[in-house]
Amino acid sequence: MFSWLGTDDRRRKDPEVFQTVSEGLKKLYKTKLLPLEEHYKFHEFHSPALEDADFDNKPMVLLVGQYSTGKTTFIRYLLEQDFPGMRIGPEPTTDSFIAVMQGDVEGIVPGNALVVDPKKPFRKLNAFGNAFLNRFVCAQLPNPVLESISVIDTPGILSGEKQRISRGYDFAAVLEWFAERVDRIILLFDAHKLDISDEFSEVIKALKNHEDKMRVVLNKADQIETQQLMRVYGALMWSLGKIVNTPEVIRVYIGSFWSHQLLIPDNRKLFEAEEQDLFRDIQSLPRNAALRKLNDLIKRARLAKVHAYIISSLKKEMPSMFGKDNKKKELVNNLGEIYARIEREHQISPGDFPNLRKMQDQLQAQDFSKFQPLKSKLLETVEDMLANDIAQLMVLVRQEESQRPTQMVKGGAFEGTLHGPFGHGYGEGAGEGIDDAEWVVARDKPMYDEIFYTLSPVDGKITGANAKKEMVRSKLPNTVLGKIWKLADIDKDGMLDDEEFALANHLIKVKLEGHELPNELPSHLLPPSKRKITE
Repeated sequence: MFSWLGTDDRRRKDPEVFQTVSEGLKKLYKTKLLPLEEHYKFHEFHSPALEDADFDNKPMVLLVGQYSTGKTTFIRYLLEQDFPGMRIGPEPTTDSFIAVMQGDVEGIVPGNALVVDPKKPFRKLNAFGNAFLNRFVCAQLPNPVLESISVIDTPGILSGEKQRISRGYDFAAVLEWFAERVDRIILLFDAHKLDISDEFSEVIKALKNHEDKMRVVLNKADQIETQQLMRVYGALMWSLGKIVNTPEVIRVYIGSFWSHQLLIPDNRKLFEAEEQDLFRDIQSLPRNAALRKLNDLIKRARLAKVHAYIISSLKKEMPSMFGKDNKKKELVNNLGEIYARIEREHQISPGDFPNLRKMQDQLQAQDFSKFQPLKSKLLETVEDMLANDIAQLMVLVRQEESQRPTQMVKGGAFEGTLHGPFGHGYGEGAGEGIDDAEWVVARDKPMYDEIFYTLSPVDGKITGANAKKEMVRSKLPNTVLGKIWKLADIDKDGMLDDEEFALANHLIKVKLEGHELPNELPSHLLPPSKRKITE
């Protein structure tokens, strides 16, 4: 009897069933979040509605920096080829936003054509008008790197008198639009000019709430001496600390990202290590793309909920007949108090609220009488999405990751140091002697043998207890020595012969020199007498 009473509750408790993460994100957005956004005019205040292309597109990398910091050169370095519309020079050369994307044929698609293409995630850029669209193009070309990611090149941020010249569109707002949709934001700085102009400062502030996507590259670092580089790095961190308001230090990569010879090669090893770290970060983007889109949807849903509370509170306070204009001014001026009340009543974190000053400016142009009162059902639907459906999608994300082979960006500069003798760390540390015909440990084995025969070997082997007495002299922690023991005890008999003991000491030396230990023993480090055992 009355079985229909429990239908809504059952539907709310049973999460949706999705086949893929992308399909799930689209369906959740259209059926559960979009109605709330439309009801409370979310798109007029914060961000345009999302489309299918926003969920289907490849990961995107946004490059931002002052003119002549090497943004376009950086893209060319990654792709290892020129792209249509590319111009490089010491003066401000890139005056357009260029989306560098995969295409069967090289060519340029102008902005006005781009924003009507449903397969591209740029349709909502139409709102920035012709002044922007005339400065926006898509450069298409066949390239293996672009099969996994797309790169957005931006106009050089101006300084001095140049920044006073208006661009004709809201530059910071366009960057903020891209920041919401890209997977990685790379801020490029020139080691020779660290002055952060007013426009650049404004841009970095526009990227607020996307600090998790931001990375910094200190480019052209081969052109200054080590001592100067250290000072430049310190100055950059100090400048960023005043603008990027995050408790943690932002990650800075130091290097010279172009294919010319290093002018001052003293820091070559540092540049190689930093480049590898940055490349690993970029290469991980396809693998983490679904998780990033899920995270962005959750952030959007939280903001949409807060927005609904703000708009409905303003509607509730408005008089029905007279004094609307005066009441509107009063409400806008007291918006901070309204924020505080909503925060208390609904237990919302202060970090979920939109920028107060920006919200006040936007409300000035709105007709409060057209705002909608609080509709609990819409909010409950979004709460249900966050509580149940998102959890199911998280499981699906992990399943998709495990079913697919490791997704990584390939081709271009990413291939240059992957294999062969110019790979990072090749022939160093545990890789030393990789190409030698003779066992590399044999060079120091006579010295290790002297120690070995003082440890009372029985039948040519020393016990673990005796080996430990010698190995702890290195002062390495037990966790590290335990790993070395595991690598050196090749026949797994709990004892070491002279070759295994020499190998253990070689690995201790590798670690003490600052190199990482391998997870598995490389074939060139196997003692000659043990090579048949492992085959």
